[in-house]
Amino acid sequence: MSGRLSGAARQKAIGGLDGWREVDGRDAIAKRFEFANFSAAFGWMARVALAAEKMDHHPEWTNVYRHVDVILSSHDAGGVTQRDIRLAAAMDELARQMAP
Repeated sequence: MSGRLSGAARQKAIGGLDGWREVDGRDAIAKRFEFANFSAAFGWMARVALAAEKMDHHPEWTNVYRHVDVILSSHDAGGVTQRDIRLAAAMDELARQMAP
């Protein structure tokens, strides 16, 4: 288990991510990913699922048509940890790889 991020380390870690924001009223980060269509969104989710399984860290997410809303938080630590930051960065990279 990683420790919860706080203070300057937390701000630096989240600030290094593209488009991620802190969730109001919860120790979590979130982002909406937008794809060309449902197939692209679902394909991205499948790729992320494989990466998440390797990391043993799983997202909270919903998919509606071409949008995927993601929330990341480490439940065992009670908030955002480096595991969340690593998974967020992996999600961003996989989305970049799928961009037209």
